[in-house]
Amino acid sequence: MEPGISLILIIIGSVVAFFLLLYLLPVNLWFTAQLSNVKISLLNLVLMRLRKVPPALITNAMIISSKAGLRLTSNEIETHYLAGGNVNRVIKALISADKANIPLDFKLATAIDLAGRDVFDAVQLSVNPQVINTPPVAAVAKDGIQLITKARVTVRANIHQLVGGAGEETILARVGEGIVTTIGSAVNHKEVLENPDKISKTVLSKGLDSGTAFEILSIDIADIDIGQNVGAKLQTDQAEADLKVANARAEERRAMAVANEQEMKAKAQEAKAKVIEAESQVPLAMAEAFRNGNLGILDYYKMQNIQADTDMRSSIAKPGDIGKGKG
Repeated sequence: MEPGISLILIIIGSVVAFFLLLYLLPVNLWFTAQLSNVKISLLNLVLMRLRKVPPALITNAMIISSKAGLRLTSNEIETHYLAGGNVNRVIKALISADKANIPLDFKLATAIDLAGRDVFDAVQLSVNPQVINTPPVAAVAKDGIQLITKARVTVRANIHQLVGGAGEETILARVGEGIVTTIGSAVNHKEVLENPDKISKTVLSKGLDSGTAFEILSIDIADIDIGQNVGAKLQTDQAEADLKVANARAEERRAMAVANEQEMKAKAQEAKAKVIEAESQVPLAMAEAFRNGNLGILDYYKMQNIQADTDMRSSIAKPGDIGKGKG
């Protein structure tokens, strides 16, 4: 190999080795940390490289926290990074909480961050309360008048309840339940319209923020509208239902009467058939009596006279039938 080519390869290898050494030994980061009065060793920075932890992220976080008066170690920050946390967001949250005199330590901040909540936004919400508008809540007073209410709930974050605490949906549900209970216990809807703050005081006194990630500061009634007269509507519906039941029972009784009438007609026809059957046996019995000598001619005529007299009496009792016969 020619001497010139060998020299070039040596120079290239030296440059690569130099930059590799600078990569493994982040002297500039170590020097910056020393100037910022942050105690971190060069060996620790090299080990971060080997653990695939960005030394710049850890060093800058320690510098920022140190300038803000926080006392954090590189091991704490590195552990949170390896656990999948957002180091910059936690540092910003700790600084904001410290400036706002909100008690928040590194352990709680990292727990909130690893739980999936934005710890920095939570601190901001604790400093600047948020207003939540409830959807229209319909409730009925004891006089049957429906009231539709809208409320504004002012809340701030409860730092110590962010992990495992319920969210805005729970706050809205509990406030809606309190509004329904308060209006439902009112004797008259005018009582609620005259004193809407009664709803706020009653609902606020129930401790609705228990077990949630928020602290309720105030509940203000934004609007109350009069809805339907539910009581009158229910009475009308009940009257219509009672009328339908009465009509059904009357129809049932009519059907039973018609059935009884048909049954009596059937029985009358059956009895008439039996009479006709019995009458048809009379000539046979008379013939048998003549043959046996138990009935004479005089007896027969006497019976015919009685039958004629009976028919005449029946005709007198029904003059309309006589007239029809003459016509």
